[in-house]
Amino acid sequence: MKPFKTVNADAAVQLIADANPLILDCRELKDYRAGHIDNAMHVHEQLRDSLIKKGDKARDMLIYCYYGHASEHLAEMFCDFGFKQVYSLAGGYAGWKEYHKPTGDL
Repeated sequence: MKPFKTVNADAAVQLIADANPLILDCRELKDYRAGHIDNAMHVHEQLRDSLIKKGDKARDMLIYCYYGHASEHLAEMFCDFGFKQVYSLAGGYAGWKEYHKPTGDL
């Protein structure tokens, strides 16, 4: 069983509204700069190491990547270091963008 939870975009929106999680984007920097979830931080080695050493392990954490696979590995790693409430975004940023795409309905 996975030590983290996988959530879809709808559940992630609710998580963000309810829990104010730390949001981590583990895509390439150029892609993060091109667009990311509001308040997300780009995960780089120094940030990752700093969070592991000094991060609030009780704070909810939402991690995403391109399509939801790499974020699972990072989520598992944070769980291994004692973080309690870690979530991986199913479908990644692509799924997030699809969920937030305008429908055209008036």
